[in-house]
Amino acid sequence: MIMANVYDVLKERGFVEQVSDEQSLRTALSRPITCYIGYDPSATSFHAGNLLTIMVLAHMQRHGHRPITLVGGGTGMVGDPSGKTEMRQLLTPEKIQANLEAQKKQFSRYIDYSDGKALMVNNADWLLPLNYITFLRDIGRHFSVNRMLAAEAYRLRMEAGLSFLEFNYQVLQAYDYLHLYRQYGCVLQMGGNDQWGNILAGVELIRRVEGGEAFALTFPLLTTSSGAKMGKTAEGAVWLDAELLSPYGFYQYWINTEDADVERFLKIYTFLPLKKIGELCQAKGADIRAAKEALAFEVTRLTHGEAQAEQAREASRSLFGGGAASDAVPSTTIPATELSSGIPVAELFQRVGLVQTRSEARRLIQQGGAYVNEAQVASVDQVVSQAEVQGGSLLLRAGKKRYHRVVIS
Repeated sequence: MIMANVYDVLKERGFVEQVSDEQSLRTALSRPITCYIGYDPSATSFHAGNLLTIMVLAHMQRHGHRPITLVGGGTGMVGDPSGKTEMRQLLTPEKIQANLEAQKKQFSRYIDYSDGKALMVNNADWLLPLNYITFLRDIGRHFSVNRMLAAEAYRLRMEAGLSFLEFNYQVLQAYDYLHLYRQYGCVLQMGGNDQWGNILAGVELIRRVEGGEAFALTFPLLTTSSGAKMGKTAEGAVWLDAELLSPYGFYQYWINTEDADVERFLKIYTFLPLKKIGELCQAKGADIRAAKEALAFEVTRLTHGEAQAEQAREASRSLFGGGAASDAVPSTTIPATELSSGIPVAELFQRVGLVQTRSEARRLIQQGGAYVNEAQVASVDQVVSQAEVQGGSLLLRAGKKRYHRVVIS
C-alpha cells in the first residue's frame, strides 16, 4: 500500500494556512525529510491550543519523516513579541530548565524519540555561547531593519514600545533554522500563522548563507465557532498535565465542543480516518453526541492513556444519564464538622472552584444554573447541611455540564 503524501493529509485535515512553495514542498515530502517546530518554555505544561502543533509532528513521523521538537531555552530568555501587545515577563534560567523538563515528558506521549526517530534539542546549546560581534557580522548583516519593522509582529508592538531585546527575536529564530539545517539537514519549519514572518526569515537566511532550499508552513490560529480562543475556558487553560487539569475535566472540555466545531476538531486532534469522521458527523442535533464522545475519548486517550479515557467516558456517561458521580469527577474533601452548622451554598460553589467569586455564584443561582444533588438551588441564602449528604458525598453542578463532588470526611 502506497502511503499518502503527508502534505495532502495535513491539508485535508485543515492544518495548512500558508506555505512558502507548495509544489516544491510537496515534492520534497515524497521522500523522508527532517522538520521542526519551536516551543516556548514559559509554562510547565502545554495546553489544548499547543496540541495542534504536536499533532502535526506526530503526523509527520507517522509518514516516515523525522520531527525535531526545539525547546527555546535560549530564545525563552528574550521572549517572542509575535501576537503580544506588551513585553513578556523574562524567566530565570532555572525556571526555564524546570519547564523544559516537564514539557519533555508531554512530547513523548505523542512522538516516538527512540532510535533517532525524532529529536529534541534546546536552542540554549548554540545561542548562549554565541560571540555577539561575530554573530552580528556573520548573521545580522543579512537582515533588513526596514523589512523587519514591516512585519506584523513588530508593527503591533511599535506603539506600545518594542524593546531592542525583543527586536532580536526574529534574528535568533532564523538562526535556529540555519543551525538545524546545517546540523541535521532540516528543511521545513512549521508553526502558528503568527510565526509566518519569523519562519520566512529563516528560509531566506538559509538561502543567503548556504544557498540552500528550505520551506515554511504555518497553521491556522484556531478559535471555536463562538470566537473563543482554542484551549481556553472561563476557568482557565485546558492543560495537558493531569496535575493541572484532571483527565475527567480534560474529557469534559472536548465533549462540550460546539456542534459546529466537532468535525473540524476530529480532523485536527485525532488520528481517526476521514471516512470515519464523516460518518460520525452526519448526525445532527442530539445525535451529534456520539461524534463528540469519539472526539473526547480519542484526545483523552492520546493525552492521558486508555485507562484514564475509559474512566472519564464512563463518568461522563453516568452523569449525562442521571447516574451517580464516579471517582473520575473532580472532588474536594470537607470535614463533616463544617456541615454541622451548614455552609452557604454560594461559598461552597466558590470553594470547590465551580465559580471564581461569591458574586458569580449568586448570579449562577439567580439564573437557575446551580444544583445540589440534581436539585436546583432556589435561593442565594440557601445553606448546605449534613441533611443533603448522600452516600458520604454531595454532587454540585454549575450549568448543564460542570460537576464537582464534595466528599464528606
